[in-house]
Amino acid sequence: MRRILTTAIALALAGAGNAALAQPAAAAPAAAPAAVTTQLPRDVRPSNYDIEVEPHAERMAFDGKVRINVDVLAPTRSITLNAADLEFGTVRLERANGKALVPKTRVDAAAQTATFSFDQTLPVGSYLLTIEYSGKIGTQANGLFALDYPTDAGKKRALYTQFENSDARRFIPSWDEPAHKATFRLAVTAPSAQMVVSNMPVASTHGLGDGRTLTLFKPSPKMSTYLLFLSMGEFDRATLADNGVEIGVIAQKGKVEQARFALEASRDALREFNDYFGVKYPLPKLDNIAAPGRSQFFSAMENWGAIFTFESSLLLDPAISNVSDQQRVFSTAAHEIAHQWFGNLVTMAWWDDLWLNEGFATWMEGRTTRKLHPEWDTDSVDAAFTSRGAMGQDAFATTHPVVQHVATVEQASQAFDGITYGKGSAVISMLEDYVGETAWRNGVRSYIGKHAYGNAVTDDLWAEIEQATPGKQFAAVAHDFTLQPGVPLIKASSMCTGGNTVVQLEQGEYTLDRPDKTPLRWRVPVHVRGDGKSARVLVDGKASVTLPGCNAPALVNAGQKGYFRTLYAPAQFKALRSGFATLPVVDQMGLMLDTGALAAVGLQPESDSLDLAMQVPTAAAPELWQMVAGSVGGLDDLFKGDAKRQDAIHAFAIKRLAPKFAQLGWDNRDGDSASTRQLRNSLISTLGELGDAAVLAEARRRFDAFLADPASLSPDLRRTVLGMVARNADAATWDRLHALAKAEKSSMLRDQYYGLLARAKDKALAQRALDMALTDEPGATNGAGMISSVSWEHPELAFDFAVAHREQVDKLVDSTSRARFYPGLGGSATDLSMVEKINAFAEAHIAPTSRRDAERVVNGIQTRVKLRQQRLPQVDAWLKQQGV
Repeated sequence: MRRILTTAIALALAGAGNAALAQPAAAAPAAAPAAVTTQLPRDVRPSNYDIEVEPHAERMAFDGKVRINVDVLAPTRSITLNAADLEFGTVRLERANGKALVPKTRVDAAAQTATFSFDQTLPVGSYLLTIEYSGKIGTQANGLFALDYPTDAGKKRALYTQFENSDARRFIPSWDEPAHKATFRLAVTAPSAQMVVSNMPVASTHGLGDGRTLTLFKPSPKMSTYLLFLSMGEFDRATLADNGVEIGVIAQKGKVEQARFALEASRDALREFNDYFGVKYPLPKLDNIAAPGRSQFFSAMENWGAIFTFESSLLLDPAISNVSDQQRVFSTAAHEIAHQWFGNLVTMAWWDDLWLNEGFATWMEGRTTRKLHPEWDTDSVDAAFTSRGAMGQDAFATTHPVVQHVATVEQASQAFDGITYGKGSAVISMLEDYVGETAWRNGVRSYIGKHAYGNAVTDDLWAEIEQATPGKQFAAVAHDFTLQPGVPLIKASSMCTGGNTVVQLEQGEYTLDRPDKTPLRWRVPVHVRGDGKSARVLVDGKASVTLPGCNAPALVNAGQKGYFRTLYAPAQFKALRSGFATLPVVDQMGLMLDTGALAAVGLQPESDSLDLAMQVPTAAAPELWQMVAGSVGGLDDLFKGDAKRQDAIHAFAIKRLAPKFAQLGWDNRDGDSASTRQLRNSLISTLGELGDAAVLAEARRRFDAFLADPASLSPDLRRTVLGMVARNADAATWDRLHALAKAEKSSMLRDQYYGLLARAKDKALAQRALDMALTDEPGATNGAGMISSVSWEHPELAFDFAVAHREQVDKLVDSTSRARFYPGLGGSATDLSMVEKINAFAEAHIAPTSRRDAERVVNGIQTRVKLRQQRLPQVDAWLKQQGV
């Protein structure tokens, strides 16, 4: 029921005028470029929003009023803006010294728009559009939503907003597109006992005398609607000041000290970015707000000055948090703070260039983590993972370019994927390596300064870097990797001639599902090293490199910054394998990653990959042993359905991994590096998955001790042991975990327990988890995660269950993510019948323009089944040579 807001709000706002945070002279023009996609008419644009809102958490609804300063750019008889799930009251349009006009309102729910039609033509000029409206508070992260959480004093409820990509329209009628930047002033009426948080500091508060307080916030800078933020609840806040900025962390009462690490990480990252970008963070404060619960699709959101982060990526509970949690908290904070420049200060003009936000934030996250916490990557192996992280997705026919066309809200939601984040980051890493750190940073600084408070497209960035790197063909290289999809393949062979090593390089394309595909063409920056010397070349079709000396084999992609796969001629690969121990760890990893990927599609013998895994010595770097564990542990999946063969493979894999685990032991030792601690957990998990009786027995023993005394299980092992026990649980053990979940008062721990209940291999227990996911018990944000977790082991069971209960499951999933969620449940299937199910679901329930994820999952299943059949004979032959 719509409710008129108290007049105190209007009185408090009266006389405030249209003041907003002063913008620099470099601010971009307000009008969107003609080439920018829009779903709204271009004849009206906003410049400022004054928003008054009163949420009613107890009845999951809110009342709102907004006054929007708009400019009519061409004569029109209507104004159309975005609105979703809003009910409208009085609407009026005013002009200085003019009569107020009351339009007719028409809502188009499918288009998520509202149109205000007038009886007369509106001349060009400035107007004030006032709208009274009401809306809904949801349970998922779309618009204004509620999160319930347990405390010692009983259940509490807090409210938060999530607007990216296109959900500000659920909170305010607005031009909800990134190019329509405006300033915002927010006024919120809330219970006096609650803290209210937004992008800007509080300007004033006014007690209303009835247990409510009106909070007014200072005006925001010019920004896109998706960056607006509001939260209210029983919170604590901790702060520190640095370089004129108040940095804060906010969490539920009693938890804010668990955000101390995040607070200090935010300070350190902010200092680094102020220096790197050459433009100081422009807001007076930067908060990071911890929220209970979770989302299947994001962990944090970069709202300007008020980052939203789920607790699991912000809080560190000393009783349960380990070094991996520290890394996650730091990297999440670094990612979101990087967005304060790439995304917030300079925003992509439309979702086609989303990667300008996400690819850069991902790259800056990695760069900043390596610089400020080198102890987490002592062998600099992150480059190998970065360069190859997205290749699995990019090698399918269902991939897309980094810069992609987005036509609908649903397509914008699907754009948040491994190509946008992972390939975007990897391409940046390669391009920076190609032009040099200084030239790259100079180009980035120029781009940020030129487009501050405005919108940009990818070519705006390339233009600045091209200017900073004359003679490099930079834009041509950048276009090759961002405007077309796919993964280059560099074929390499070498020979010794006159005391020099001559390396021949030829370009092709690495693909998982199209072996006969005509390769695309890239200009590929390649770094070659051999015999202590190195050279760089731009491979455009074919190229050759000459290195002095012939005493060491030539390694292609030295340092692993290049976004391509390398296929060596047999003789060159043999030489590299023989000299494997002499390579830097990052290049050892790159060689292993490429060999495994090429073997999987038949471009190299499977024995090449497996032989590399077998020759890694016990004393090798922990990251290499992570690769070994994945390689020999993964053999199990190839032989599903052949119990006798799997038993033999389990014994073989356990024998290979057990000596390394024996060296490490169960418990941490003084001096253990972060990667050693992580390897220990990885080996325990892998050995448990392989059925190592001793490991499983010790895990159960430690679990029993934990039930008697939770402090007996170290934070480093807690998640690993509980995960192994949950995966192998019988009914009695599952019930014990369930009891822990029901009794837990920590929202973060409670979420973890309910997640564990969905990991059981036992099908009957998996069904119990599915049934529980639809109840109120786990909480509104855990149900979808439980269904997803079940699907890892039981894809058919989870998919069929979700489809059969679609109306209930829809309520557990972010509305713009359903086209991804349902197909994803079948992603681990090995039976082609799942393909038919996903296709039938997509045909019935997913718009034709939004089926990319369904197509990707279907193609992945089909390709995996096909490649498995091709690989099995080679793998089996190699195993028999090993006596298995």
